[in-house]
Amino acid sequence: MSTVVDVVSQLLFPESIERLVIPSRSNESSENRGSIPVDILDTPKEYIFYMDVPGLSKSDIQVTVEDENTLVIRSNGKRKREESEEEGCKYVRLERKPPLKLMRKFKLPDTCNVSAITAKCENGVLTVVVEKLPPPSKAKTVKVAIS
Repeated sequence: MSTVVDVVSQLLFPESIERLVIPSRSNESSENRGSIPVDILDTPKEYIFYMDVPGLSKSDIQVTVEDENTLVIRSNGKRKREESEEEGCKYVRLERKPPLKLMRKFKLPDTCNVSAITAKCENGVLTVVVEKLPPPSKAKTVKVAIS
């Protein structure tokens, strides 16, 4: 029964938001590469991506668009350790691991305005807003009188 629902859903909603996520390739997952958990909100005017990126600042994150409609979010995975200016100081325990190198790709529908993407990183949460293009005007039928 769920197969029928899936087929009908794809016919009625071909640009479903679930199709935005590009699955990870198994060869990309290594010890130093991770995946950013993401929540995607579909509003009438935009898509909003929320990602937890603890320990990363906005300068550590790159948001780009590749191949005209693929949103790519990456981080280099580096964290700066606090260094003491006093001589003879050293860490006696290091439990906080540096963030992983992260990358996520999302295939955007044709209805997205890729030139109007904004991003902000606040309190360990990256928010990326992708505006939608206005829907195309409906075809207008004009009746022409025949003389």
